[in-house]
Amino acid sequence: MIKFLFLGILRDKSRSLLPIIIVSVGVFLTVVLIGWMNGIFGDIIDINANFTTGHVKVMTRSYADNENQLPNDLALMDVKNLTDTLRNEHPEMTWVQRIRFGGLIDVPDSKGDTRSQGQAIGTALDLFHPESGEVERMNIRKALLKGTIPVKPGEALISDEFATRYHVAVGDSFTYFGTTMNGSMAFKTFIVSGTVRFGTSIMDRGAMIIDLTDARIALDMDDAAGEILGFLPENVYDEKQAEVVETAFNAKHSNPNDEFSPEMFRLSQLNSMGQYIAIVNNMSFIMVFVFVLGMAVVLWNTGLLGGLRRYNEYGLRLALGEEKKHIYRSSLMEAVLIGFLGSFLGTVLGLIVVYTLQYHPLDISSMTGKVTMLMPQTYRAIVSPSLFYIGYLPGLAAMVLGSALAGRAIYKRKTAELFKELEV
Repeated sequence: MIKFLFLGILRDKSRSLLPIIIVSVGVFLTVVLIGWMNGIFGDIIDINANFTTGHVKVMTRSYADNENQLPNDLALMDVKNLTDTLRNEHPEMTWVQRIRFGGLIDVPDSKGDTRSQGQAIGTALDLFHPESGEVERMNIRKALLKGTIPVKPGEALISDEFATRYHVAVGDSFTYFGTTMNGSMAFKTFIVSGTVRFGTSIMDRGAMIIDLTDARIALDMDDAAGEILGFLPENVYDEKQAEVVETAFNAKHSNPNDEFSPEMFRLSQLNSMGQYIAIVNNMSFIMVFVFVLGMAVVLWNTGLLGGLRRYNEYGLRLALGEEKKHIYRSSLMEAVLIGFLGSFLGTVLGLIVVYTLQYHPLDISSMTGKVTMLMPQTYRAIVSPSLFYIGYLPGLAAMVLGSALAGRAIYKRKTAELFKELEV
């Protein structure tokens, strides 16, 4: 039966070509748009991971409870041994230390007196060792507007908006005022090596980036860090893999009764990213549902038109004694075959486009102006395993639903009128 229907589809192009084209186009759009959305949402997740959360993050329990206050007095101690342990237990991952801090930037005049002051949010990274990958991870090189990246102790990057507002040039000095890990006052002078644009108003109004060695000296944080960030292989976030790493670490190294005990969190548990990931997953479902509904309406009309052309065929089959339910089932089986062929063609074409956009992303830098650290300048699609089968759902469902609605006309045929119709 299937072979008979398949040969009929191939030989009678007039009844199968249009539905196959419609299904192919719908599945093609579904695959491309979901791949495109995965790429865009993936870039947003990557920016949050690279800049703030990592794929997993290790903090003390107390630091995690007050993270927004940047409480370096609750920071991790003995971070060298802790980082080595993480690298030994998970050598496939990349582990980096970070220190975040706040304070004031004091800009002196020619006499050394205060000319201007502004609040600042500081981030300390491993800038001096290229193997850490922090410069590329934070997109600093592309976001650099003036000067160079720090290459020696005592140099710092500041936001370009702050530098413009307070007339700070590359090569000028400024003094950071803050609080050390032990609660005393912190003072340290830096030389501006360059300026960057972050892409968010809070950071652009006043922010600085320094190396970890300078931060540890200024904040009395020898062998300490506010957080240790871990990045999964290929820098691609995987919720299940991150959960395995988190569970194993906390079971072995975390003590619920010690507020200074290290505790690991995965990306979905930080900065409301879990809600964001859930929204991304729901968007894919909504998109598939919309396409199924839209294509079902189109295919219903196509089925009605095809049914009118095959009106005499159905009448003849009924006159020969074929049961209505058998004709209806054969039409649904035919719809399944057409849906499968259309879905296969649309999936292949969609994967080709998504694969192309994955390795040749769309460059939007000409539309966004100057590059920032927190905004991607290229948008790419991502080929994920779900794209290989997700198109078959709307393709098959829409075709079968359309044929099922159109096939109701079979049950409305009256045997008494068949011969009169056949004579005509």
